[in-house]
Amino acid sequence: MKKINRNIIAGLAVAAVFITGGCTKRSDLIPEAPSKFTPGNTFTTPAAFRAALLNLNLSVRFEFFGDSAPMLTESIFTDAAVEGTTDKTTPAQDLNVRITPTANLNSDDYNKIGRYWQVWWQGVHDANVIISRIDDAKWPSADERDKVLSGAYFHRAYRYYRLVHEFGDVPLLLKEETGVNTGYFTTQRMVILKQIKTDLDFAVTKLVDNGNKGEPSKAAAAHLLTKINLALGLFDDAIASANIAINGPYALMTNRFGIVAGDATKNVVWDLHRPENKSISANTEALYVVIDRETLEGATPNGSQVMRNCVPMWHNGTILTPGALKPGISDKITEESPLTLWYGRGIGRLRGTPYATKYIWTDNTDLRHAKGMWMDMTDLVYNQPALKTSDPAWYGKHLEQYTSSNVNQRFLNGAKDTIRAWFGWPHYKVFIGSGPIAVDKWWSPPRGTNTDWYVFRLAETYLLRAEAYWWKGQNALAMADINKVRARANAELLTDDSKVNIGTILDERQRELYWEEPRKTELTRMAYIFAQTGKAAYNGKTYNVGTFSTNNFFYDRIMEKNDFYKNPAVVTNSGNHYTISPYHVLWPIPQSDIDLNIKGHINQNKGYSGSETNIPPLDKVTN
Repeated sequence: MKKINRNIIAGLAVAAVFITGGCTKRSDLIPEAPSKFTPGNTFTTPAAFRAALLNLNLSVRFEFFGDSAPMLTESIFTDAAVEGTTDKTTPAQDLNVRITPTANLNSDDYNKIGRYWQVWWQGVHDANVIISRIDDAKWPSADERDKVLSGAYFHRAYRYYRLVHEFGDVPLLLKEETGVNTGYFTTQRMVILKQIKTDLDFAVTKLVDNGNKGEPSKAAAAHLLTKINLALGLFDDAIASANIAINGPYALMTNRFGIVAGDATKNVVWDLHRPENKSISANTEALYVVIDRETLEGATPNGSQVMRNCVPMWHNGTILTPGALKPGISDKITEESPLTLWYGRGIGRLRGTPYATKYIWTDNTDLRHAKGMWMDMTDLVYNQPALKTSDPAWYGKHLEQYTSSNVNQRFLNGAKDTIRAWFGWPHYKVFIGSGPIAVDKWWSPPRGTNTDWYVFRLAETYLLRAEAYWWKGQNALAMADINKVRARANAELLTDDSKVNIGTILDERQRELYWEEPRKTELTRMAYIFAQTGKAAYNGKTYNVGTFSTNNFFYDRIMEKNDFYKNPAVVTNSGNHYTISPYHVLWPIPQSDIDLNIKGHINQNKGYSGSETNIPPLDKVTN
């Protein structure tokens, strides 16, 4: 935890160092700055400021990539997934035990809560350096200055939007800090949201569309502003900001395009998620993407590993044949049916819930759940060569679910470990390769190499506007926006707007935005809105801010939809049970940061040890 706590207490006080064309290498969490590269003598040209913005864009992609990517942590605090690693006691499964202010909050084998805390604060600092020093350079025009300033506002707003919906009330820092500060005070979430709304209201007027890929567009700023307007309960403003993106030069992709457009076995949804297609000019749906190519400086080491995170762990003798109970699958890339080349070699870290993998898929026309797009375990074949002699009747046949009175309960789906090894997944979303074979520079069998990734996409903008309409009681308009997304996927259109509710929107978000949306962040935002407005949810309950940590929509939604958390009988191989509580609507502030803040007071979230010493948060901007 020593490394994490230095980030806000010390890291924010050391200026980030950028040089034209990139940034200096960083060791630990604090930039190691040679004296000749201080901000005062590097932030003197427009090129230096643009390089600093480039660094901020690069730092967004950490969430999606790497083994046990932080997006996994976001996902397991939701209705849609749990941590699937079953052979260790340390993963975030028994959340009541594992998630505490003093726990390991930054490890592949635990969770990445601390990683979020660390990276968001570094981003706030780096954006503040740009904002505070914007007039240190001689700009060719006021417009060029304002575009760079707006980019920094976007990045600071993005980090703060995530901080306040992961951690709640946090310190508000609006300028560069040039000395060590141990006197931070917590600021009310709503004060922070109002400030970043003001910043983005300006940024939307200055940023442009159809600029460089990998940089926030005007539409991306409008998209983020829509989320902030929703969080503030400003639903008319949310509709207006969503309209900026929807009515601009962007459009949902409805026709085949890109690298495999001529492959008649695929469809437009497949095209939309090909790595090579995400950032091309023909893609009119991408509002903001992060760029990650093997050939670019700063590429993610060891690749995205998205297939490793999201594909079931069906190798290593986990899947057995129904007859002789023989190991049925090999992960070798040289097999007659090389499954790992076709789908990637997963270890089932992100275990989708039945809600996400089965219950929400209610029609047979949806391209997102079509054969070859979505994979179920029964689409795989027994490819283990040894079966040709040990159980020849099953070699080359599709996997089967089976039950038998003389088979142990853990084998009922045809697997030793039905948590980690037997569930469906969106092949079209996580497969890294344009042809039929996975491509991976770093790993064999393939795990998922470098790839661009969507941060904001117009499909989500429609769903955000639908949500704003729903909060206003305009269900017909909400249904029309949901149907825009469903129509592109060839899904059955909704016809009864009286049945549209926040659950309808959450269901569609899950179908469309797997491994894109930070679903815990969005569920917490919605829970706050229910508490702020007092509007009844579809479960008939109303909520209020005063009891937010003990009674909220976030928890009720998870306990309704997540079969793992609501069923105490589910247990992993290591003996873990899946638990979650209402106070997990917010994550704990790392205790080490609180302890180092000796001249101020950072509040701990209710439900966690230390919250008994909380003081009223600041109710206005103070810096």
